[in-house]
Amino acid sequence: QLVESGGGSVQAGGSLRLSCVASGYAANSDYMAWFRQAPGKQREGVACIQSDGVTKYASSVRGRFSISKDNVKNTMYLQMSELKPEDTAMYYCAATSLFGPCLVSDLYSYWGQGTQVTVS
Repeated sequence: QLVESGGGSVQAGGSLRLSCVASGYAANSDYMAWFRQAPGKQREGVACIQSDGVTKYASSVRGRFSISKDNVKNTMYLQMSELKPEDTAMYYCAATSLFGPCLVSDLYSYWGQGTQVTVS
């Protein structure tokens, strides 16, 4: 199970930190990631982190967002800074024990319910 929190409304240029608590099988996943989906658009990979700590980012957020994971708390974070209106979307946490391109949604078996981020 994956449970996200931390979404909200913020002005452009502001910051938010999303959290995702993993439990059960999802807590032992090799890859974890954040995806987002805006109304009328396809779900896109934002950032991912592998079990060895390697991270990858979408070009649209690189340098502004930072993904991290606390293995003791089974919690993944997404620190978002310099937010833009185009970052507005539902943000989803995902986890998988499969290997492959970690920003591709088809790779992921476990999904959270999402948390809304609105930037105005």
